[in-house]
Amino acid sequence: MPRLMLSDELWSKLEKILLQQAIYHKPDLRMTVEGMLYRMRVGCPWRDLPSAFGGWNTIYKRFNAWSLAGKWLKAFKALVEEPDFEWVFIDGTYVKAHQHSAGAASDHAEAIGKSRAGNTSKIHLAVDAHGLPVAFEITVGIPDDRDRSFRRIVTDDSG
Repeated sequence: MPRLMLSDELWSKLEKILLQQAIYHKPDLRMTVEGMLYRMRVGCPWRDLPSAFGGWNTIYKRFNAWSLAGKWLKAFKALVEEPDFEWVFIDGTYVKAHQHSAGAASDHAEAIGKSRAGNTSKIHLAVDAHGLPVAFEITVGIPDDRDRSFRRIVTDDSG
């Protein structure tokens, strides 16, 4: 069995947050979430998930459904508790997209830009003074970090 990412204490916190997002509490919920986290950590294709997590297709479909419904984003925001805004660090990294990743008919906005390097997206991440993530944004791969303003995402109530 693969190494699990969540301790029992962390799972109990995450489970409460997920249940508030109207995620049905099935008996295999923890292993489904562990499979999603395993795939994000390792970067393997969905089909290569170890069978100990359950069927790869079920995990893949649930991950996509929860992502499209915004449940993962809401869970992320719920996990950010009392950030220390004495310092806020912002950084970004470019992610190269596959040549066929853009152009499909879709109602959803895609953060894929065209540059000399090809199709790219950029992940902007803000962390607090302890290095814990407090906000992120995915944009087209063209703008630099000076163009990204996290003021609408990261606010300090003191001033």
